[in-house]
Amino acid sequence: MAYYTDKTTDNIQQELLDNVDNSYEKTIGYPMYDTLKSFAIALADVYKELSDTRDNMENVDNLSGADLERFVEQRTGIQRKLGTYATTNLTVNGNGTVHMGDKFETKSGIEYACTIDTIINGTGLVPIQALQIGTYGNTPANTIIQIPVTLNGIVSITNLNVVSNGIDNENDDFLRERYYTYLRNPITSNNENAFINWAESIDGVGRAKAFGCWQGKNSVLVVICNSNMQVADQTLIDNAQNIIDPKGIQDSDGNWSTWGMGKGLAGAGSYTTIQSAVAKNINISATIVLATNYTKDIVQSNFELSVTSYLKTIALKEDTPSVSYAKIGNLLYETEGINDYSNLQVNGGNSNVPLSLVASLCEIPETGTVTLNV
Repeated sequence: MAYYTDKTTDNIQQELLDNVDNSYEKTIGYPMYDTLKSFAIALADVYKELSDTRDNMENVDNLSGADLERFVEQRTGIQRKLGTYATTNLTVNGNGTVHMGDKFETKSGIEYACTIDTIINGTGLVPIQALQIGTYGNTPANTIIQIPVTLNGIVSITNLNVVSNGIDNENDDFLRERYYTYLRNPITSNNENAFINWAESIDGVGRAKAFGCWQGKNSVLVVICNSNMQVADQTLIDNAQNIIDPKGIQDSDGNWSTWGMGKGLAGAGSYTTIQSAVAKNINISATIVLATNYTKDIVQSNFELSVTSYLKTIALKEDTPSVSYAKIGNLLYETEGINDYSNLQVNGGNSNVPLSLVASLCEIPETGTVTLNV
């Protein structure tokens, strides 16, 4: 809402003139009028800035960065979730020592550093971590192949596996979404909303769904995806399990020592199981008309980024249980460098792609193959 709407330049000037003794000449063209006019203009700008500030501080939708963090935490205790550095084991060939801090990189310049001194005799694995937090360090297999500074005895390097565990700090939109979820879905002792809130407050977890009595009374299933809105790895699953309902040690009869005992956030008697959502690849093909000075590789890369961003917004969302064919078409049409398109196929058809959101199969959409023909 707008504040101080009456504090216009003309109204402020009139207030100032009314406060000046009538023994002074206050009409247009005289010094008193002109001087107060200049002051009124400046003061109106101050009121406008004050109005904007009040509006921002009272409306979470207008806040960003540190202001948003402070607003949300003061009212709910919810904090922005921190990202993680991408890590992997680098396969190293040669004979020598790789020291902690030694750097490696991809051809595109993504940098990593060794985290533990490692002696290599022929072939060995060296643990490395990206130098920057987040998805910056995620890269396909066999792309970390460069050694910026020569390491004595080290001949070659590569990452045999895809690096995908780097997660960005939670962005403003997802923090704001969690704030609204907290307000709109009341939490009572051990209801489904409580399990969702507990899971989504864990660093590395993006969204969650909870299913009560999924295997009979006193059983709860919590399905999660990671903060990149992709399949959660076992490390994240185990961490969420230990925070919400640690299982402890399993005996020879298959019984767990602490599962369902209330040793975590979940109450006693709530036997909670954490699982990852299952990826559903969204494969797209179309014929496109390129704009002048654009290549297929450039527009395809831009389009894939747009699709991935869109799919993140609908992962594990009850109100969007399908991938919209129309939305994909709109993203394709709006991609810079594409003048037009035809023959759009999404998973082999020209209709929405449904997503299962039930306990037996919880799906999240991920960008699959994208084929653009010119």
